[in-house]
Amino acid sequence: MKLTQSPFGDKTLLFTIENDNGVIVEVTNFGARIVNLFVPTDSGYKNIVLGFDSIEDYKKETYCGATIGRVAGRIKNGEFSLDESLYKTSVNQSGNTLHGGTSGFDEKIWNYEVNETDQSTSIIFSTNSPHSENGFPGNLEVSVTYTLDNLNTWSVSYQAKSDKDTIFNPTNHVYFNLTGHPSKPIDDHSLQIFSEEFAPVNTDTTVTGEKRSVIETPYDFRTPKKLKSTFESVDAEVKKVQGIDHPFFLTCSELDQIAAKLISPDGKIKVEVYTEEPTIVVYTANIVEGVPLMHGEKLIQHGGITFETQVAPGAIEFEDFGDIILLADENYASQTKYKISF
Repeated sequence: MKLTQSPFGDKTLLFTIENDNGVIVEVTNFGARIVNLFVPTDSGYKNIVLGFDSIEDYKKETYCGATIGRVAGRIKNGEFSLDESLYKTSVNQSGNTLHGGTSGFDEKIWNYEVNETDQSTSIIFSTNSPHSENGFPGNLEVSVTYTLDNLNTWSVSYQAKSDKDTIFNPTNHVYFNLTGHPSKPIDDHSLQIFSEEFAPVNTDTTVTGEKRSVIETPYDFRTPKKLKSTFESVDAEVKKVQGIDHPFFLTCSELDQIAAKLISPDGKIKVEVYTEEPTIVVYTANIVEGVPLMHGEKLIQHGGITFETQVAPGAIEFEDFGDIILLADENYASQTKYKISF
């Protein structure tokens, strides 16, 4: 294992971890985000995640690769009730709170520690979110640990504690494109999701509260299929968001059980997702206007795909969507792993 660090601009750092197999993960303390993930191929290294070359570009497109919080997804009308109190949160998209409001975890400069062993290297990012930040109750201490090991697994682990009852539902907003080119759509990638139900959405992409079977819908990924077939569908849900922007309820949420799999068009690169979370929100880069160049390439519609592991958005409204209440002094812990083969 090798670890180096270098300036990344605006008083932030870029950490480069390389394992013994030549896999390289680069992360920054700006937004506790992943910037690059390189895998060795016959023709050289391929960067299989989307990202930018500068902090300035990340400030224009803040969610890319970042830690999202306090609450990932949308809070309808920017309000929620907890302990008989109504809380108003920062509204930043279509009258709703998206990804924790402005500014969220994605715009913080996080503290960091390094932990190195023979078989893995970790960067532990930490920050605090003060009481009432963006309208959320409680002083929240949170850490996110990124680990790369010699089994070619990139792990994301979350820990948090609040001094008041609050809501908390973080995720990572990594985008994958296994061709290595954001200018190439993911149409011919094959996707598998171990899910039998998804959540339909309203026109503003908030969930309706329904759980719908994936059977006989374009969102049936129980067996691997190319994404092109979904993108070309005339289904109302697909047309509503111009692709996929939906929560998928997982049949199993254990770290030893695969939750989703993405396969490159040539079948050589695979990413398997394992998570303790009950839901994956899949988003397929449906709206790309104004996105800065990514390493010199223009991001095309459907040029990337996210696997936002979390409790389903809408959980604060709809009881059977899950529980995102974090009680005072209770320890929050969750982990997601991305296993890469090539």
